[in-house]
Amino acid sequence: MKIALIGYGKMGHAIEAIARSRGHEIVAIIDIDNRQDIDSEAFRSADVAIEFTTPATAVDNYLAVFRQGVPLVSGTTGWTQRSQEVKEKCEAADATFFWSSNFSLGVNLFMRLNTYLTRLMAPFPQYHPEMTEIHHIHKLDHPSGTAITLAEEIIAAHPGISSWTEDLQGALPDQLPIEHQRIGEVPGTHIIRWKSAVDTITIEHEAKSREGFALGAVVAAEWVKDKKGVLTMDQLLDQLINSSATHQR
Repeated sequence: MKIALIGYGKMGHAIEAIARSRGHEIVAIIDIDNRQDIDSEAFRSADVAIEFTTPATAVDNYLAVFRQGVPLVSGTTGWTQRSQEVKEKCEAADATFFWSSNFSLGVNLFMRLNTYLTRLMAPFPQYHPEMTEIHHIHKLDHPSGTAITLAEEIIAAHPGISSWTEDLQGALPDQLPIEHQRIGEVPGTHIIRWKSAVDTITIEHEAKSREGFALGAVVAAEWVKDKKGVLTMDQLLDQLINSSATHQR
């Protein structure tokens, strides 16, 4: 498979290594100094593009890729206030767009565990959730896109939680407080605690390196190659789980 990379920082390099190890070819590398090369024959020759950039540049990158007719996988966070616009532009262009706040397969299993645990906790108002997310000092946005996704899952599954906040001291009873920490080169840790007066239930996901995110992005790129529309990690995970269950029968 031919892959174009947009963003050539640490994640871009990790994705390149994983893609090559799986037998794929990198046909274009777009970074801050050659963004105009999205409009090039080399870029258009790609079967899929993988984008990891910044919140300020992501949407412009998406629209440029849609115009080139190349399926797109993106893991950039901090831009989702424009998600409806991106969805409409994708559909209008008959394009392919796969976005996830986190491409780690482990994190996405953790998200399912989060929803299940929240439903278990909902009948017990003595427990209240809080979240901590920890990332490297280079991460620009907060809370992380993964933390926001986890928070939205809690809000959807728990009638007593209506919103999230980063105001840890001023959080209202129906709000989920999210603390963010930026430490060294931490790839990403998410901790959810359900606290009562007598005990605490904790679930945690700790990434050990960027390789898990890079592998998930490449697996997503392999999956979207021949698909259209706005696609999600839930769809991919369902297929992986169903395929595994079929093979075990």
